[in-house]
Amino acid sequence: MRKAAALLPLVLALSACGLQPMYAGGGSGAVAQGLAGIEVPAIEGKAGWLVRNALHDRLGQGGTSAASRYRLDVRLDDKLEGLGLLSDDTIGRERRTLRARYQLVDLASGDIVLDATAGSDAGIDVVSSEYATIAAEQAALENLSKDVADRIVTRLALQLRKN
Repeated sequence: MRKAAALLPLVLALSACGLQPMYAGGGSGAVAQGLAGIEVPAIEGKAGWLVRNALHDRLGQGGTSAASRYRLDVRLDDKLEGLGLLSDDTIGRERRTLRARYQLVDLASGDIVLDATAGSDAGIDVVSSEYATIAAEQAALENLSKDVADRIVTRLALQLRKN
């Protein structure tokens, strides 16, 4: 009984902290429904195709045709640059950077609800096999696309929760 009485103030303090679950209500919750109502138009380039597919997966648009309330406009900047020079003047390391500038537009009013950026980068070792280097660059692009999509969706969820 004493232990329960000692824990009571802690339980009350925890319930008053103001934390609320982001996805309360699961798939029928306000944030999940808001994310499912975001239309993502085509994004230019291979990186754009990868980011758009990752966004569709994360927004819960797997084949459903929910009425769109928002449009997400995304512009990407994909850079691949050499970093380390070896003694024979060849590049030994590369850095791939993927940056996204995105705007969430309310389709009813045309207002921009959110204007933000997201980005990520990865290091790539350049090896003697050209095939292996190209495969590493492609794998880095796929991973960066998923990471940028995750960052975008997290920011969108926070914005929709606030609205």
